[in-house]
Amino acid sequence: MRRSRSRNIQPLLREVTLSKNDLVAPLFVDENLDSPRPIDSMPGQFRYPVNGIATVVSGLWDKGVRAVLLFGIPKTKDKEARSAYDPDGVVQQAVRRIKAEVREMVVITDVCACEYTDHGHCGIVGETRGGMDLLNDPSLKLMDRIAISHAESGADIVAPSCMLDGVVGSIRAALDNEGLEEVLIMAYSTKFASALYGPFREAADSGFSFGDRTTYQVHPGNSREAILESQMDADEGADILMVKPAGFYLDILAEIGSIGLPVAAYQVSGEYSMIKAAAANGWLGEKETVMESLTCMKRAGADLIITYFAADVAGWLDEKQ
Repeated sequence: MRRSRSRNIQPLLREVTLSKNDLVAPLFVDENLDSPRPIDSMPGQFRYPVNGIATVVSGLWDKGVRAVLLFGIPKTKDKEARSAYDPDGVVQQAVRRIKAEVREMVVITDVCACEYTDHGHCGIVGETRGGMDLLNDPSLKLMDRIAISHAESGADIVAPSCMLDGVVGSIRAALDNEGLEEVLIMAYSTKFASALYGPFREAADSGFSFGDRTTYQVHPGNSREAILESQMDADEGADILMVKPAGFYLDILAEIGSIGLPVAAYQVSGEYSMIKAAAANGWLGEKETVMESLTCMKRAGADLIITYFAADVAGWLDEKQ
């Protein structure tokens, strides 16, 4: 086997390679800011003001990144997340600015309510048999309104992340009814109730004030449930499926690929912060670890990789050339 591992032969026989077209860069847009604010738990990441987001995206485009995923931090929050579907809301403004500056950039928007509710849960809450919790069907109507407002602002892909039953079918019907048939849905179809979202809570100001999210996310030990969730979203009309987090769940990623739809892998905030911390302490090489982790996601079947390292990876790929 070593004959085929000589340094000049290796590149010819490599089974899986990364490219810039695999990358999606998540970005946080904060309606309350006039200048970028560092995210302490995610070194190298920022919340950006609305008036500066187009410049950031233009820089990513110049590096070769062709897709971004937007999260918004609004000025006002309430129990019904009304600012989430405001035509002049933070994400809606950001999408319009990006499309005016970099029209060909693929803009994906996170469709959820946790950043917009004063309780931090992903939709409308109320009394259930188990106490206060997320209400499914009232929250579907909210997601429909958010998705429509994002699409009307120019989003190419809407990405419902709240794991509600029936959310993909509901949003697909709502978009189609508004003449927005060309807008894709990237479903957070297998989103685990993971401990790795901690830094994101700071980044998006989305911590919850009571309970947890285990009633609408998948337990880390449940693979059959995870596959079924993705199959149901595919049946409801999803265009792209997703596994989140990615690195701990490559077995799930590989199996979901068999459904037949494109699959996105989300390397989440905790994965990013762990690599950053280890690299800062000299325990790991950052570049080598990142590239290995993303290559393994591609090997497991990812068609897209959402990663906070997107800009860095684009630069490292240029170095290889």
